[in-house]
Amino acid sequence: MKRSELRTYFKNGRALVSARTYATVKTKRACANAFAVIKDDRETTCIVDESKLGAQKFLGFEGDWRMITFDMLLPFSLVGFFAGVSGALAEAGISIFTVSAYSTDHVFVKSRDLDKAVKTLEKLGMSVRRL
Repeated sequence: MKRSELRTYFKNGRALVSARTYATVKTKRACANAFAVIKDDRETTCIVDESKLGAQKFLGFEGDWRMITFDMLLPFSLVGFFAGVSGALAEAGISIFTVSAYSTDHVFVKSRDLDKAVKTLEKLGMSVRRL
């Protein structure tokens, strides 16, 4: 995709900020009510709404993440979209982690960085709405 086409994609892009706060946890098995579960040969990771965690113990825990969902069709053939997003957020000094679904991507930022992340995405030309 040409740089000008990518700019047009950002200009027409929409992102939604979830009102929830999420945690990424390392577990022995999938968590109930998880937003996402990633299992590989070494570990199982669950992304869970923090309000649904309870008093469970985990092998690892990183909380206070806010989810930004790109509310737009992101086809597999789209080249450079996430490079543009992650590059802009990196330049702003914002740490991220991402999860991709079949046709939608999500980026997670710490709560303390949310306002700066929203402004950064808006500078790319995206419309960002908080839920």
